[in-house]
Amino acid sequence: MSLYYDQHNPSGGSSVPEHNVMMKGRKLLDISGVKQVESFDNEEFLLDTVMGMLAVRGENLQMKNLDVEKGVVSIKGRVLDLVYLDEQQGEKAKGFFSKLFK
Repeated sequence: MSLYYDQHNPSGGSSVPEHNVMMKGRKLLDISGVKQVESFDNEEFLLDTVMGMLAVRGENLQMKNLDVEKGVVSIKGRVLDLVYLDEQQGEKAKGFFSKLFK
């Protein structure tokens, strides 16, 4: 995670807002540090957070609460996975598939 801070906060200071994910029983998620909700439906939420893009996948997902000023999102439903979509991972995957299909 320090690599993320080094890349996105060159000064090394702690000016990055706090980002927390709290899950209660795989049924309720409270996420802070959300800058924007990119998209959502009943199977996936795509959130732009202070630590990168976060995909929340599940079943019957619904937005329970959204506080834009505080950057807090609450999601209810059956949570199956949480994935941070880092740019570097995409580049590695792209390299693997480009080699595979040469």
